[in-house]
Order: sequence, then C-alpha cells, then structure tokens
Amino acid sequence: MTPPPPHPTQETAPGIPRHLRYTWDHEWLAVDQGDATVGITAYAARALGDVVHLRLPEVGTWVEAGESCGRITSQSAVSELYAPASGRVLQVNSAPADDPGVVNAAPYTGGWLFRLRVENIAGALSADAYAAHCAHTEGDRR
Repeated sequence: MTPPPPHPTQETAPGIPRHLRYTWDHEWLAVDQGDATVGITAYAARALGDVVHLRLPEVGTWVEAGESCGRITSQSAVSELYAPASGRVLQVNSAPADDPGVVNAAPYTGGWLFRLRVENIAGALSADAYAAHCAHTEGDRR
C-alpha cells in the first residue's frame, strides 16, 4: 500500500499545502477514504534541523490523537512525534528509516512517516489556521 499521490501544490503560505490537515505540534495528515498519511511539517523539519534517527509506531499499533507515538532525533534535539488522529497503524514508510534526511528534504512527499486507519480526528487545523499558528508561534521551537 502506498500513500495517495500528492495534490497539486496549492499553498496557503509558503510551505503549507492546502489539502492537508495539521496539528498544533506540527504534524500533518492527508485523509483519503478513512485512511490517513502522516508526517511532520516543513516548519517542524526546519526547527529540528538535520534528522538523524526516527522511532515510528509499529504496524498494527493503536495510536491515540495527541499522544506520543514515536520520536524524531536530529543532530541537536530529540522530539516526540504525536499522533494527529486516533487509529491503527497500517504502514510505516521505510524510506526515512533508511535515510532520515528525506524528512527534511521532502516532508510532504517522500518523507511521510506512517499511514493509519482513522477512527477519530480531534482538533485538526486547516491550512489557514496552521499558517496563523506558525506565524504566532514563530520562535517557539518545541
């Protein structure tokens, strides 16, 4: 199973694709017929710096919206990965495991992290709301 192809690039602000939903913690999700592809945003990738290791949830694992489901390690920080929705993990992208730098280079395409069967999406932001959040929290590098 592969993720759905990316939509034509329509951005609300530089680097924020309109067709995605976002979280306060800078994860994105693309929902397609009950399944969601999940990754971190370009904003998060820039804030982290060079990603060197990922710990992602295992296939079959249940993740809960807003709860930690993995870790992203960069050269300068270790950050929690939060589930943007509740559901069961269907697939994990092997490309970032083999080359973690793809998360920085292509966070919305080849750097996606995992797919899940969505049961609940709580508090997902639109692209416009996420752009406002980034503008408001600029400098907050959680």
